[in-house]
Amino acid sequence: MGSHRRLAPSGFDRGAGAAVSILSVAVTALGALPSAAAPHDDTRAEVDRLYEQAEKATEAYNEADERADALREETGSARDRIARQQQRINSMRESLGSLAGAQYRSGGLDPTLALLLSDDPGEYLDRASRLDRFTAHQARELRKLQEAMRELAQDREEAAGKLRELVKSRKAVSAHKRTVERKLAAARLLLNSLPESEREAYGRASRSGRYGMPWLGDATAASARGAAAVAAARAALGRPYVWGANGPSGFDCSGLMQWSYAQAGVAIPRTSQAQRYAGRQVPLSEARPGDLVVYRGDASHVGMYMGNGQVIHAPHPGAPVRYDPVGMMPISSVTRV
Repeated sequence: MGSHRRLAPSGFDRGAGAAVSILSVAVTALGALPSAAAPHDDTRAEVDRLYEQAEKATEAYNEADERADALREETGSARDRIARQQQRINSMRESLGSLAGAQYRSGGLDPTLALLLSDDPGEYLDRASRLDRFTAHQARELRKLQEAMRELAQDREEAAGKLRELVKSRKAVSAHKRTVERKLAAARLLLNSLPESEREAYGRASRSGRYGMPWLGDATAASARGAAAVAAARAALGRPYVWGANGPSGFDCSGLMQWSYAQAGVAIPRTSQAQRYAGRQVPLSEARPGDLVVYRGDASHVGMYMGNGQVIHAPHPGAPVRYDPVGMMPISSVTRV
């Protein structure tokens, strides 16, 4: 897959004039803001929950966007194919028109009358035989034209279906995008409701592992491509989380995995749900650097195993690409690409 994904805006850096609309979005998403008496731990937990929901919506957005890209290409190819077929049909029609004219000029009279009027019956019979062959050729060309027209009608119907599907996919992309932005705006509003000291504590926790490299042990990647992907993921440490992005300046979780393997010359799917099937699944106890660790039952998050119980991943907005313990959340599967 090429790294063509657009860097979608996160919705965080709005001006002061948008504060009222963000508050309205948050109230809609949450039902009501936590009361002043609510424990700060509950607020942080709610922020984490919103980030998780936003990540699920992000992966749905990535899938719909990838499908829309594929449909755009298929629709364009179908249009080109239809145009070529139409040219072919036009040429066949012109050819048949010429054949019909020649047939009329050669055999316009009733055959019996033509034979009676002919000065040389032998010559006439020879000409009639050629005309029969000419007519048979015309019939074959007519059948070819009819078949070409049937194929053209079928291709047009398929192209129309792809176009309808593309419209639906674009609507799905827009719907998922709105969901992501609503969840992220609500999370940001909740964070802003915390006292400054609490916000700073949450920020420090979100940036854990950004600086320095943990000891990763002596494990090596299972393949040269895995080793190259590991090197690429390490080079991305500290780059920001940007939902819907697959690098190189920002990433979401699956975008980081796709980009890292692309640097190794390996194309893997765009979404975390598809990435879990991008290779052979292995037990966690046998994980090697470069393996993809997929999280949660719905496979909505993914990281790359780096050794000694550590993964690199793009966690959520405000938390750049970093190391974290492999058991940071429930593991769904481990995939060796």
